Amino acid sequence: MTSTKTVPARALAEAAARLRAAQETGTPCAPVRDLIGDDTTAAYAVQRAAIARRVEAGATIVGRKVGLTSPAVQAQIGVDQPDFGVLLDDMGHPDAATVLTHGLLQPKIEAEVAFVLGADLAEGELDEAQVRSAVSQVVPALEIVDSRIAGWDITFADTVADNGSSARYVLGTASKTLDEVEPVDVEMSMTRNGAVVSIGNGAACLGDPLNALAWLARTARDLGEPLRAGQVILSGALGPMVAVTAGDTFAAEITGLGSVSVSFAPTSDVRTPA
Repeated sequence: MTSTKTVPARALAEAAARLRAAQETGTPCAPVRDLIGDDTTAAYAVQRAAIARRVEAGATIVGRKVGLTSPAVQAQIGVDQPDFGVLLDDMGHPDAATVLTHGLLQPKIEAEVAFVLGADLAEGELDEAQVRSAVSQVVPALEIVDSRIAGWDITFADTVADNGSSARYVLGTASKTLDEVEPVDVEMSMTRNGAVVSIGNGAACLGDPLNALAWLARTARDLGEPLRAGQVILSGALGPMVAVTAGDTFAAEITGLGSVSVSFAPTSDVRTPA
């Protein structure tokens, strides 16, 4: 692994190995900030190394997730800026699926607006008009976030290195175009086992989920990995994230988009909807 200006290669490799061991053993680890400090470049280097390893093992990159976009989630984590992680094909689940909690360490869930891109966002101004025109579908989504770091004791660099504290995601079956729905106007209500546990709206996501997409498009291009047609983009939480336990069923209703749901089981009884 190549060193950054401030963090040697050995420290980057040790941070990646620490996070990987936590995932493989199911035992959360100490934060990696003792190895990489608050160096954002170093944190993304650790993230890229982990993703490269998973791709070499057979996974395919299918999109990105924007994190830390909601003031409520920023307050929960103690940060003041967005980040992003990479979505792989083995992270995705269909609407109403049952997901194993085995393999998850400290899962939480949040409701989001997802975008499916119909065009690359690699060249040009990447302004509002270009970003809007690149979106082919808008879909309700749930993101299952997780931290390999014990007790969610994370700084910004910790969560970036940990692939944005990502784990799984669920896409709803309904989709709309931007001619049919304005993401900034949506209202979200998420239930756990029938009881409302999180509420929010599109404006809570960087002022507009499309702002999150534009931020990601520019950031990804700056890092040399621009967004491509066909990719799924989770734009960020619309409200507070909620802890997950086996036996829970979560459902989110997002006005103008519809609903999306997921259930959790400990080790078996996993089903895929017909």
